[in-house]
Amino acid sequence: MGREEPGRKISPVKSFVAGGAAGACLLFAGHPLDTIKVRLQTQPKASPSHHVLYRGTYDCFRKTVSKEGFLGLYKGMGAPLAGVAPMMAISFFGFGLGKQLLQSDPNIPHTHSQIFLSGMLGGVFTTVIVAPGERIKCLLQVQSTSGQLKYAGPVDCAIRLFKEQGIRSVYKGTIITLIRDVPSNGLYFMTYEYVKCLLTPEGESVHHLSTPKIILAGGTAGILNWVIALPPDVLKSNFQTAPDGRYRGLIDVLRELLREEGARGLYKGFTAVMLRAFPANAACFLGFEMALKGLNWLAPNW
Repeated sequence: MGREEPGRKISPVKSFVAGGAAGACLLFAGHPLDTIKVRLQTQPKASPSHHVLYRGTYDCFRKTVSKEGFLGLYKGMGAPLAGVAPMMAISFFGFGLGKQLLQSDPNIPHTHSQIFLSGMLGGVFTTVIVAPGERIKCLLQVQSTSGQLKYAGPVDCAIRLFKEQGIRSVYKGTIITLIRDVPSNGLYFMTYEYVKCLLTPEGESVHHLSTPKIILAGGTAGILNWVIALPPDVLKSNFQTAPDGRYRGLIDVLRELLREEGARGLYKGFTAVMLRAFPANAACFLGFEMALKGLNWLAPNW
């Protein structure tokens, strides 16, 4: 197993800039399957008088492309495009800051628990941007399915939410977003760092890892991240797209979902999430590492 490079200075500022590049890579690679995931999660359940609109991931993909064209898979991308780059920038900044705060001696490698806690800090930081961005994204993705085009786009959606019920409406689902992102972010970064070390030959530095190995580490981290993040993500999608007043809070959403669909309902969209998780997060970490290398070359003392 490889090791961290002794004495390497951690720069939260470089992590912030490289994280922005990582976010852009993640979005373009993963948004189509995110659209499918949200539509599968929020479609009404089957009943004697109502058939489900989508029978699964491929059926949702086929019907979306047939009805809306390939660009239909990128519906609602405006909000995350404005938010995902700064979101990932802040996430990687929080992670870098956490590592810096927890490292008393640069010559001593971080423990797995320190990496996990640093990742959790990144999850806390990102919620400020993630919660409203996810709320707007989900509403735009779902309105195409319902056929009622209430919002013209992400900006119109944000303005109308704010005018109708104020800032609380824009940030609806923040607590659920925290529950989803804080522990999963910790596992996300810890898995990435662990797999990188695992793939690095003994005596070599993880910072010299090849591109295929970075892709494998990033993709694996993305999959494990969503294994624990998906149940709260399902609850979040249902809560954020429900009419005002339908749910009193997280427990109410969970109770209704379990009553109507059972525990399997918490993993709606699992196939779409897993298909998206590997390539999107592989692209994310590859973008981060390449941007960081470029920054280290341009400004080694920054």
